[in-house]
Amino acid sequence: MELTKDLIKQISKLKKEPQWMTDFRLQSFAKFLELDNPDFGPKIDIDFASLTYYKKVGEVASNWENVDKNIKNTFQELGVIDAENKYLAGVSNQFESEVVYHNLKDDQSGVIFLSTDEALQKYPDLFKEYFNNLVKYSENKYTALNGALWSGGSFIYIPPYTKLDRPLQSYFRINETMMGQFERTIIIVDEGAELSYIEGCTATVTSENSLHAGVVEIYVKKNAKCRYTTIQNWSEDVYNLVTKRSIVEENGQMEWIDGNVGSKVTMKYPSCILKGDYAKASSISIAYAKGSQKLDAGAKMIHLGKNTKSNIISKSIASGGGEANYRGTVKISSSATNSEAIIKCDTILLDKYSKSDTFPKNIVLNDSSTLEHEATVSKISEDKLYYLMSKGLSENAAKELLVMGFISDFKKELPLEYAIELNRLLKNI
Repeated sequence: MELTKDLIKQISKLKKEPQWMTDFRLQSFAKFLELDNPDFGPKIDIDFASLTYYKKVGEVASNWENVDKNIKNTFQELGVIDAENKYLAGVSNQFESEVVYHNLKDDQSGVIFLSTDEALQKYPDLFKEYFNNLVKYSENKYTALNGALWSGGSFIYIPPYTKLDRPLQSYFRINETMMGQFERTIIIVDEGAELSYIEGCTATVTSENSLHAGVVEIYVKKNAKCRYTTIQNWSEDVYNLVTKRSIVEENGQMEWIDGNVGSKVTMKYPSCILKGDYAKASSISIAYAKGSQKLDAGAKMIHLGKNTKSNIISKSIASGGGEANYRGTVKISSSATNSEAIIKCDTILLDKYSKSDTFPKNIVLNDSSTLEHEATVSKISEDKLYYLMSKGLSENAAKELLVMGFISDFKKELPLEYAIELNRLLKNI
């Protein structure tokens, strides 16, 4: 499908968008044409002319009985429907370009949880206030592409002092070969409120050279708390190129729990801007690269307020020639006095063919703050492997047990159903 101005206008018209959004899309497209691929990280080789940029498969439904049977079966097999019934306060499921199912439990008074497209129509002023405010379309080639083609994603507003007792969840599925998915997620957690949000991502194994280029903007207000959990298991043909950023006000707290298991290439660095005094942020992540996978992931923490704290824990696993790298930035500005930052990066290589590198950028611009960085790369322990095998475990079972111990810091932060899913994903190490 050729990417043109006419296609972008057509998408905007189908969505019945206001003129300012059509103009924004065209402006973003012009910037996309200007910009080159990033000059760091894995090589990106995408045939943009071969991608399908927009595919709608049905209207959004709030009852699974009104969802196409094949799509419903896909989400049933993924365990999404069972999880909704047992663990969640609300669910949004996207298939290709659009949300196909959305439901919020009735007892969530004042909470806004819609597809981003619906939010543009129903809450235009609130939407415009936060859209393209934290992640600008012009930042890189793929934020520009998202700006031109964004479709779907979640829009969430949590009112002041509201604390949901269960998480909200969105699930994104690519089912078509050479599909482009460009969701846009905006989350506002107002003063004193708390939110746990879970995101799952998969694609079929036939999704050859597909592209996922999402954008996430999160606003954590004074004394508020947000936890954003992602487990992405894209097929090994998907380019996963996303930009995720949060801004945290006074005494607020942001937590990124980030699991990267699938994809051909991943470039993802969840970011926090600690704007308010006493703001806190953490990022706990794993990346498991096998075969030809190249996962370039990490985190960014920008300290602006006084007495701010950040903590980055990055766990990487590589096997069968895979490449799992940490790339991150921590900056403690001159205004962020008495602040603390800790970075810990650990990698385990399961064979001699795999690779891992660490690319940190750490900056401290005042004398009263501290920053610690620790990085280790090691091979799987032959002694431990031998010991476990002497107790009757096969080599694969012994490796699996050692890997699970290695990522225990990450696993204990996951909701139960996602910890179980992660175990399943890592079994074939």
